Amino acid sequence: MRSRRPDVVPEDTFDYARKVEICGSGGQLDDAPPDLEEALSAMSEKYDERTARRLERFARLPDGSFVWTKSDGWYFLGRIDGPWRYDDSAPALRVDLVHVRPCSWVADALPEPAVPSAVVATFARGGRNFQEIHHTDVLNHTRRLWRSR
Repeated sequence: MRSRRPDVVPEDTFDYARKVEICGSGGQLDDAPPDLEEALSAMSEKYDERTARRLERFARLPDGSFVWTKSDGWYFLGRIDGPWRYDDSAPALRVDLVHVRPCSWVADALPEPAVPSAVVATFARGGRNFQEIHHTDVLNHTRRLWRSR
């Protein structure tokens, strides 16, 4: 949930996402797309094919998929629970969080030692892309954390 725009403060994006219970990414389009197919086409045209594919992977995640994000050194666990939509509201545009899905967030931040090591390693590599973590222990550890919160 980190914007590629230099004027967007990452913590503002994350605070907004938790407040309105969403997860998502940036990539403002000139016109709000009526559906995912139009959004993918517009993303490919305005940005590139790779960006469009990343959006498609995110939009097609099954409900119930877990997501992790990091803010101010703390980790946050969420679970996607609804379909993709394009949000062109003023608050969403301000924090560049326009490609969104409903997401339930665990109320408490988690310190690094409590987080699956593969999640920590993924964030340590940097980047701002949506990434799937394939390590075998991640899902079981994440499920335990979700149930305990």
